[in-house]
Amino acid sequence: MQILLTNDDGIYAPGLAAMERALHSLGNVTVVAPLTEQSGVGHAITYLTPLMCREVYDGDRQRGWAVEGSPADCVKLAVARLCPQRPDLVISGINSGQNAGINVLYSGTVAAAIEGAFFGITSFAVSLEFDEHARYDAAAQVAARIIRQVLQQKDSDAQLYNLNIPTAALDEPADVCVAPMCVAPWGEQYETRRDPRGRNYYWATGKQPVPPEDERTDLSLLREGKITLTPLAFDMTRRDKLAMMRDWQLTAGE
Repeated sequence: MQILLTNDDGIYAPGLAAMERALHSLGNVTVVAPLTEQSGVGHAITYLTPLMCREVYDGDRQRGWAVEGSPADCVKLAVARLCPQRPDLVISGINSGQNAGINVLYSGTVAAAIEGAFFGITSFAVSLEFDEHARYDAAAQVAARIIRQVLQQKDSDAQLYNLNIPTAALDEPADVCVAPMCVAPWGEQYETRRDPRGRNYYWATGKQPVPPEDERTDLSLLREGKITLTPLAFDMTRRDKLAMMRDWQLTAGE
């Protein structure tokens, strides 16, 4: 199996290296990742400027390709040019920090997996709860085991998954829960500060939402120390509204 591995923390991120080591048990791994950290860029792509790319080495070993662009750029370029063959699987991660709830929409990690799904390739975004001393190797082994099990049980269609691992799940076996993403808003707040020249600037201070206790979403389950796996889709059409709206009388004229 040919695996494309990318991330949004950059090609030198320890989570990427740990995931590469773990994925060799599943197949051949090609690494194509951003040259620098791209957290929070969402599904941005580069098209107004050249997309620069170079090989990166650890001694004599090729680490992979570093792209001066976004995570989505990395996947697009890898599938079109850099992979030795079309990937059978795209993995994005391990991200430093969870990508759950509404944050899925902002995440470069998830965007890279979505880009893989655009190509009809089964893709996983993998994230680990933030920790200054994150145990990426342990998390990568957990992720690889779960990915292997999903691939053995899913149907033949290409699918998109978001996998989040809490730190507590690395200390003892944890439940893996299939759960929907929480769509509660963050309620962003901004603290006003002044720079040395007296100009205002703003620092985002919004906190993660607390979903109702009876909601079993990715956020609530992660708080309980459970691993969450969420199947995602990138088609944003409200198909339940299409039939009703086709009966509307709409005109561009007066």
